Parts: sequence; structure tokens; C-alpha cells
Amino acid sequence: MQWRSATRITSAVDVAKFLLTLGLLAWLVGRGSEQLGYQWHWRRIPAYLLTVTDGHWHAGPLLDGLLVTLEITAISLVLAAVIGLVTALLRLSGSLVGRILAIFYLETIRNTPLLVQIFFLYFVMAPILDISRFTTAVLALAFFEGAYASEIFRSGIVAIDRGQWEAAHSLGLSRLATYRHVILPQAVRRVLPPLTSQAISLVKDSALVSTIAVYDLTMQGRVIVAETFLVFEVWFTLAAIYLLLALALSLLVRLVERRLGSHGQTAWNMP
Repeated sequence: MQWRSATRITSAVDVAKFLLTLGLLAWLVGRGSEQLGYQWHWRRIPAYLLTVTDGHWHAGPLLDGLLVTLEITAISLVLAAVIGLVTALLRLSGSLVGRILAIFYLETIRNTPLLVQIFFLYFVMAPILDISRFTTAVLALAFFEGAYASEIFRSGIVAIDRGQWEAAHSLGLSRLATYRHVILPQAVRRVLPPLTSQAISLVKDSALVSTIAVYDLTMQGRVIVAETFLVFEVWFTLAAIYLLLALALSLLVRLVERRLGSHGQTAWNMP
């Protein structure tokens, strides 16, 4: 009982601190706008999200941009996971050429800015390969995030106990079958939390694709600001949308973690 009371008190204090921080930020924004003589026009923002015409809902430019952002993020996330896993397996393989290629890719991607990589793909590779802005954006994000996902996968695989490998070999499983049926299922549970953080970074990094005129959420916001001069309203709205996306992704992965944990515990308790 005392432990529950202490937990409730701690939670209440954390909520109070969060609300106090929000209040302080709101006061600072209001104070700054007064100093600048800025007039707020929040009532104009909903029209850029949704509009109603003749009883029908129509998506505004911000919602259209959000859909593009989600599409880019989803495709890039899948490709980044595949690239990361393949790179991790190459680094752990017995092939010298495979290890060299994996290390070259990792060091090149991780030691150059994402913006430079986007420009390189768009201005150099895109004309050669004849690919669109959208495809360029997806590939740039996938290769960038895949480099970091590779190290996450590698650490998860290396963390598996050596006895798991020996048990698989004693059963006559090949290296590929060992990875598929023994190592990777256990590694995925270990790497899911850090992969979540990487996925959230991908959502935020996707804003950079607006630099090559991909009409994602950020690009739509820039267009609205240029047309209406609603600088603070638009950028605060975009920040709130990105925040909601990150929180929703964190919640989704937390539910997946609980589901995997419950399945793992059930399998462990089976006679």
C-alpha cells in the first residue's frame, strides 16, 4: 500500500512538473510575441488542415503533406530495417569482401550529413538513374537510417548467448536456419526499443526532404508561411503534429513490446 501511495505521489509530481513547464513555455512565447508586436491568428489554421464544402470534408494542404510524410516514413522504415539487417549480417559474416563493403557503407553514411546525402542523390544520382524526388527522398532516408539500424541489429545478434549457436549446430541447423529460427527472433526483442528511437528520428529527419521540393508536411508549411506570413502559428502546428506522430509511434511499439513479452513468458511457462 505504501509503495502504491508513493508511486501515485511521484506520478502526480511528474504531471505537475510537466504542466508547469508547459505553462512556462506558453508564458515565454506570449511574452516574446508581445515584445515583437506579433498578432496571433490561430483561427486561420484549421482551414489548412480540414475544410468543409457542401457537407463534404476535404483535406487541407497540411493534411496532404502529413500523408506524404507518413508514406515516406513508412517506406523508408521498411527499407532501412532491411538494409540494416543485411549490413549487420555482412559485418558478422566470414566474407572479407562483405565486411569491407559493410564497413565502407557505415563509415560513409554515418560520417556525412543527411542533407549532403540528399543533395548528392538528387543532383548527381537521380538524373543518372532517372528517379523522382519522392524516390530520392525515400532512398536517402533509408540508407541513412539503415546505417544506424545496422549497429542496433548487430549488437542484438552479438548479445545472444553462444550456447544458442551451439545448440542450433548440434541439431544440424545450417547458419541461415540458425539465424532465421533461433537468433533473429531473440535479437528482435532485444533491439525493438532502440529501433523505436531510430524510427522516431526517421520521422523527424523526413522534414529535410522538403529541401528538394518534396511536398511533405514541412514543405507545405513553408508554402503556407510564404503566402500568409503566419510564421509562429504554422510552425507551432507542425511541431505539434510531429510530436503527436512520435508519441503515437512510441505507444505502438510499447504495445508490441508487451505483446512479445507476454508471448515469450507464455512460451517459457509451457510444460
